[in-house]
Amino acid sequence: MTTRAGEFPCMDRRSFLRSALAGAGALALGDALRVAALANPAGNADEPSYGPLRAPDANGLQYPDGFTGRLIARSGLPVGLTTHLWPVFPDGAACFDRPDGAPGWILVANSENPPPADVNLVPPVQDLMGGASAIVFNGSGKIVDAYWILRNTQSNCAGGVTPWGTWLSCEEFDFTVRTPGAAPSAAGRVWECFPADEGGTQAKEVQMLGRFKHEAAAFDAEGRIYLTEDLSDGCLYRFTPAPGLLRNKPESLTGGTMHALRDNEDGTVEWVGPIDPTAATKATRLQAVEDFDATPFNGGEGCYYDNGTVLFTTKGDDKVRALSVATNELSVLYDGRGVGSVLTGVDNIIVSPHTGNIYVAEDGGDMEVVVIETDGDDRTAAPLIRATGPQHGMANPSPVPTASEITGLALSPDGTRLYFSGQRTFGLGVTYELAKSSGTF
Repeated sequence: MTTRAGEFPCMDRRSFLRSALAGAGALALGDALRVAALANPAGNADEPSYGPLRAPDANGLQYPDGFTGRLIARSGLPVGLTTHLWPVFPDGAACFDRPDGAPGWILVANSENPPPADVNLVPPVQDLMGGASAIVFNGSGKIVDAYWILRNTQSNCAGGVTPWGTWLSCEEFDFTVRTPGAAPSAAGRVWECFPADEGGTQAKEVQMLGRFKHEAAAFDAEGRIYLTEDLSDGCLYRFTPAPGLLRNKPESLTGGTMHALRDNEDGTVEWVGPIDPTAATKATRLQAVEDFDATPFNGGEGCYYDNGTVLFTTKGDDKVRALSVATNELSVLYDGRGVGSVLTGVDNIIVSPHTGNIYVAEDGGDMEVVVIETDGDDRTAAPLIRATGPQHGMANPSPVPTASEITGLALSPDGTRLYFSGQRTFGLGVTYELAKSSGTF
């Protein structure tokens, strides 16, 4: 996701801490402060600082005063006045500046076709059930174009933004789990896509990032990539570019090593491996756990790097975890297993570069986007958006795929608009925008 330095009207405690964290030469100190702050899990708040949720709007969305919601794309229908049909089951997303220098931005979003997806369908149908699409906005937020940037792939779930402004689209499937006798490598891949590449002709597989049931990807400041795996015995992986390759540059994806995280259960971790990313003879997660004693995490979901910390969510135990890159310390930022927890079904996660607020999407729960606000050592979680009504599967909850989930959190580059999707809203999915009338998310 494109990030820019935030501007604050006054130097309050939160602004001072974030300035200290971002200051040149202060990385080690800033990271230590951040880890100390994350040592105590966030608690629940009755409402965010934005205020209480008001009555549902015409789309069944609740949010506080000072915001405006709109539906920008509905699966199977043309996007705006374009001829591009929005694909089904929209998932991971991010926003990019327009590379032509024109005012506005580009929203990129994946399409996660429903499991099982062991066979390809006829091309026109398969195109609507995988890959990634882009929507181009002008400076006022009007849709001016939409097109494919990745086609002929399967179950594209989440992903991550590269430091050079491309999108890593991650396939989330592993046939070694469902199909007896399948080759170990019959699992999801990672594709590098280009937001302005109409038609997706430049998209390419990133082989070094492995074959497994990918969820999300996040780069740290050293160019290493952290990857989650959505299985009950999945792992957290880290790809390190080979020596001699320029970090945070395209060539860094051409060679390197893959390791998995081992939780020592004393607050520290270590990286074990290396693991064969091609899974040529043994499934990736089995290499990690059986050969190197890596720690399985139950349902790895969202992953985001922010100022020396890797945040990742695990839906199986409803936790948001924080990993210090500098100290290899692991802590729990939020534990949703408590009575009355605001945040459950933790999934996609992003951090605002403008305010430091953490936004987490729910897969289940109350169909909410929950904000974790941080002020010094204090953190509280409260709903910011709630999707209601039968179109979201909430009036009469039913099994997937009728019941929807919140996916694809993405902030516009200026921080004034938040994008998200109801993955199976109206059965096939919709994508929304929430605009803030003043200030930033």
